[in-house]
Amino acid sequence: MTAKKSVFNRTELNMTSGSPTRLLLQFATPLLIGNLFQQMYNMVDSIVVGNVMGANALASVGACSSVIWLFFSIANGLASGIGIIVAQYYGAGERNKVRATIANAAYILVSISLFVGAAGILLAPTVLRLLGTPDTVLGDAVAYFRTVCVGMLFVATSEGVGSSMRALGNSVTPLYFQILACVMNTVLDVLFVKYLHMGVFGAALATVMSQFTAAACVLTYARVRIPTYYRFSKEEGKPDRRIIGNAFRIGLPIAVQSSMIAVSCVVLQNVVNSFGATVMATFTITSRIETLVQQPFQSLTVSLSNYTGQNIGAGKTDRVKQGFRKAVIMASAFSFVMLPLAFFFGRYLIYAFVKDEQVISMGTQALRITSLCYFPLGLIYMPRGVMNGAGDARFSMINGVTEVICRVLYSMIFTRIAAIGYWGIWITTGATWCTVAVICLLRYRSGVWMKKGIVQRERVSAQQTAA
Repeated sequence: MTAKKSVFNRTELNMTSGSPTRLLLQFATPLLIGNLFQQMYNMVDSIVVGNVMGANALASVGACSSVIWLFFSIANGLASGIGIIVAQYYGAGERNKVRATIANAAYILVSISLFVGAAGILLAPTVLRLLGTPDTVLGDAVAYFRTVCVGMLFVATSEGVGSSMRALGNSVTPLYFQILACVMNTVLDVLFVKYLHMGVFGAALATVMSQFTAAACVLTYARVRIPTYYRFSKEEGKPDRRIIGNAFRIGLPIAVQSSMIAVSCVVLQNVVNSFGATVMATFTITSRIETLVQQPFQSLTVSLSNYTGQNIGAGKTDRVKQGFRKAVIMASAFSFVMLPLAFFFGRYLIYAFVKDEQVISMGTQALRITSLCYFPLGLIYMPRGVMNGAGDARFSMINGVTEVICRVLYSMIFTRIAAIGYWGIWITTGATWCTVAVICLLRYRSGVWMKKGIVQRERVSAQQTAA
């Protein structure tokens, strides 16, 4: 299991030996590029809708962004859990179990994505009304939400195949298809919204068509170019209760963690909606920018998660700790670079989305508030990468619950202080990052994660059975 071909041609990479810094950067760099392109889906929607149709249309897109994240996080979390299992088996050199895990992933992701997508389509009006979405933007918000939910299966397919590829050390291939999808999304956004006047429905349709393209391409590539892991024997393709159980044991808490984080954002969105369309549009824009800022952290986290999974599978916990220290240094460096950019030049970032001076002024100040907490934001992601990669499912639940509590509690406190008002929305975001960072670091230092590996559990179980 050695690295094959160049960085842009290999299909797998063994991360259990070699420089942790080099491996993490080698893995994370293509992933970062891909994530930036992935974020272009929503960024392009917001920029095109905001500039062509105005602040109210932009508010309708933002009104459902948190709940869309909630629905998508279920499939994405399960895909991440499956990737962790693949990484651990790959690190242990058990290729047959890698194939069986990937095969069983299809049963899980297809069924879950169809169920959640259908629920989103049926419940869209009810959910958006519960969030307090103003009537002026409700119709467009429902149309956007329902259309995007149609693409749930495509998102699950892309995430499932991409997650398993990354578990094998291949972070480059999914990048190609993300770039293709982003370019397609951009072209279709302009065509549907600006020239065909299809409104926010056109923006959502462009996203779904792009997601379908990405899913079809990455699945075809995997079957044709990586048959070692993506073509299965009849026995490997059978549903395996043990593998499905492990996938849910690890993946479901990660999905719940992402869902709980999304729930916390939905709760905060409800608070945002109570302040009207201007604050809604501002929050939509700053959220997009903050999501962009988080991409290097998320890329390092996925890199560290797969690095951890492979090394936990190989029984190299000291090497995991070494990789964690290097990742923290890299995340800290990035946070200190981004802080002055967002603090002093945030106005120009806001201007790219909308030309409304009130929104620009409000967004500039909002970015100054949250940018002061970029360092603790980075510290959230690195311990999370180790814990997820090791299969520490219980922590995922703790992490998600903590974020919900913080966003609910802090938003209730800060926004109700007359002198703070709607600025409490962004103070809540920064305070939540700081609190969750402390909890993540404490969990890492406890060392509980070192005993959670699937391979180790199976070996201990086999030894006990033999005895």
